[in-house]
Amino acid sequence: MSLRIVVTVKYVPDATGDRHFAEDLTVDRDDVDGLLSELDEYAVEQALQIADEADDAEITVLTVGPEDAKDALRKALSMGADKAIHVEDDDLHGTDAIGTSLVLAKAIEKAGYDLVVSGMASTDGTMGIVPALLAERLGVPQVTLLSEVSVEDGVVKGRRDGDSASEQLEASLPAVVSVTDQSGEARYPSFKGIMAAKKKPVESWDLSDLGLEADEVGLEGSWTKVDSATERPARTAGTIVKDEGEGGKQLAAFLAERKFV
Repeated sequence: MSLRIVVTVKYVPDATGDRHFAEDLTVDRDDVDGLLSELDEYAVEQALQIADEADDAEITVLTVGPEDAKDALRKALSMGADKAIHVEDDDLHGTDAIGTSLVLAKAIEKAGYDLVVSGMASTDGTMGIVPALLAERLGVPQVTLLSEVSVEDGVVKGRRDGDSASEQLEASLPAVVSVTDQSGEARYPSFKGIMAAKKKPVESWDLSDLGLEADEVGLEGSWTKVDSATERPARTAGTIVKDEGEGGKQLAAFLAERKFV
């Protein structure tokens, strides 16, 4: 029986762009280029490695987002995933992590799965809580923040590296895992992979396909919201200490005044 792997990915604003909030205090995604979250590339890579070791495996990449989020799916498909699912609905605008986990869980159940692989966090929200929420909603074990992961005989195994020790963990399938940026460099899509990705199936679902109502997601259904936001102050010119014999004292006085020493 084929091992069904679902990889959750996110389309995020480019961190090198001019990121800011829109009037409703959600992230303005129209004025900055987007891309597949770098941390999710590690999840795709680990799914591909697991599939390579399996006798028979199929990888589905899943995202929730606007029309442009298909670009993230195409990147994952060009890396080697088999097919993709895009959940898109205008009522999803402003959905928080709780609502996102609900939508993902419904989509994963509809798609069918044995293993869900996620990145450790997204590079925009950086919350890292969605994999745990997914496991809770799906009612399956979670093995998170793995630096190494493998699947054998219906069991997922992995290594979690902490500050003072490394843990060896395992769970019976079905399960949810998340991987860190230490799990292995993600492969770069080849020209052949990019061309092949154009022919791979991408299904589009909306809330009605998942049996969800608008008030369960979006800004109105969010458990959390941004009350206010202030732009970071512009950087000011630094202080230059000219060493004319008293430079050391001036530097020490400068640091002491700001309580750095």
